[in-house]
Amino acid sequence: MNHRVARPPGHVIVHGLEGLGLRVIEHLVALGLEVVAVDDGARPGAVQAASAMGATVVPHHDGAAAALGAAGLRDARAVVCLSSTDLGALETALLARRLRPELTVVAQIRNQAVARAVRADVGILVLDVATIASPAIVEACLGEQGHGLRIADEVAQVRTVAAPRDGLLRDLFGEVLVPLCVQRLDGAAESVVCPGRDLEVHAGDAVSMLGPAAVWDEVAPSTRSAVQSATVRPSGQAHGEREESGAVRRWGRAVAQATDFRLRRALVTLLGLALFSIAVLMIGYREADGTRMTPLDALYFTAETIGTIGYGDFSFRAQPSWLRAYAVLLMVAGAVLVTLVYALLTNLLVSQRLQEALGHGQVTDLRGHVIVVGLGSVGARVVESVLATGTPVVVVETDETNRYLAQVRGLGAKVVLGDATLARTLQLVNLDRAKAVAVLTSDDLTNLEVALAVRDWLGERTDVPVAIRLADRRLASTVRQAFGFTHVRSTDELAAPWFVGAALGLEVLGTFFAGDVPLLYARVQVTPGGGLDGARLDALTGRSRVLSVRHRGEQEVHRVARRWTTLEAHDEAFVVGPHEELLGLLRQDALPLTARHPGPATSS
Repeated sequence: MNHRVARPPGHVIVHGLEGLGLRVIEHLVALGLEVVAVDDGARPGAVQAASAMGATVVPHHDGAAAALGAAGLRDARAVVCLSSTDLGALETALLARRLRPELTVVAQIRNQAVARAVRADVGILVLDVATIASPAIVEACLGEQGHGLRIADEVAQVRTVAAPRDGLLRDLFGEVLVPLCVQRLDGAAESVVCPGRDLEVHAGDAVSMLGPAAVWDEVAPSTRSAVQSATVRPSGQAHGEREESGAVRRWGRAVAQATDFRLRRALVTLLGLALFSIAVLMIGYREADGTRMTPLDALYFTAETIGTIGYGDFSFRAQPSWLRAYAVLLMVAGAVLVTLVYALLTNLLVSQRLQEALGHGQVTDLRGHVIVVGLGSVGARVVESVLATGTPVVVVETDETNRYLAQVRGLGAKVVLGDATLARTLQLVNLDRAKAVAVLTSDDLTNLEVALAVRDWLGERTDVPVAIRLADRRLASTVRQAFGFTHVRSTDELAAPWFVGAALGLEVLGTFFAGDVPLLYARVQVTPGGGLDGARLDALTGRSRVLSVRHRGEQEVHRVARRWTTLEAHDEAFVVGPHEELLGLLRQDALPLTARHPGPATSS
């Protein structure tokens, strides 16, 4: 018998407690919302954690309908479906939609075909962790080449630079670039998130800011991306010749590395025998009329003799005895060498094909590539995004039946089946020449183990960024501090605000990292009579920044938002800040004016 949970109207139901579910519950509770969590078989620790956060947990014993009924579906404001399988999430979402068509239903569905169908035909809000989290991982691998934010009608970039000298942010970087995070050089103090421009920084402090690429190039031209400098090519015939000769050398090295030394030695010996035979025939062979052989005739007769073909157009019968004896040696030696070459070549082709099928083929002559370890939904999306920039990708995967292997091979990625913690595998993928490494398996411990193996292999080198996927945000923070990895990305931390925003009807545009701080950016359309109608920017929360404002009836976007600017109904504002604070700010717009609680002022 099911007992309905008594909750006030307007609570949010979260179906699924593994990883992402707990993070979504944490966000919702922090916003002051009532949460009912449906346990679909999560580990005991997850149930206890959800209860400790303040959520009410109901079991999922008698099917999705009974569980939703026990969770108070009739009075809920939204349902977030985060089952561990797409089938479970789809079942719950469709059922909730059928029972309450007007209800906001958000579901995580990893299969892209199913997700497209659900969006088109059912109207459920479908989100995917891979799509949300992959840009932050690509950014960690490729730098600013892999990341950009669309703010109003303009694309802006987030870059991290070292402060050139002591001074105020305003004096060092101007009024257009928006400071997002400051990390002190000594590392003693915590990062300053979304500081005002009057913050004083010291030479060497890491400053993460957002702004148009053109402004970045004016303020800090040395931070121009590698992809921009790489696309600047000198013109002229000499450069084309250098490229052609370089291509020949690369092909030569690739062939030399791909062939066996025994095959190369046999080919050289056979070539030497042929050249010697051509010289002997040109000197000693005489036609019936006494003429000598031409070089072409000598080459033809040599190939004919070595191949033991003999068309009758040339013959050693009327030649001197020494030349006939030489012909016997030539036929025997030539046949042996040709047979040896054929055997070695066949062995090479067969073994290379087997190695390719098994994933053990060495990635020869590849440099500047990104190595992706682990091919799940996140890994496949990262591979696709990196390849779209023109950067080669090598995938390391242990499961030869992985469903994504055919997909990434079709996109042009090279695949090596093996254990990335082994030195042999790291050698096969040319780690020494790689541009970056992304460790993206679904197991946190495996990811940490692979990252440590990669760091041990690289030694003192720090020019190869290692991006690590960790689902647990607390573990991610610990790994950053204990092991010194700077590109640790918690997929749950990146994805949770999207699901919370979708459940509450908020327009979240993206999540990204400024330094090691995760930030959220979103679009706000000020609601008439809402909590932001008539609010000054300096009365908003202290660690959020308004990037630009478009006032009602105006086409122009004010890119430099001043602290005294007042928001009015129907104004459009783009804001950025930490997850909890920005979600609270967005939700505040739906609150009545009397419910607003101004936060500390910030300087612009």
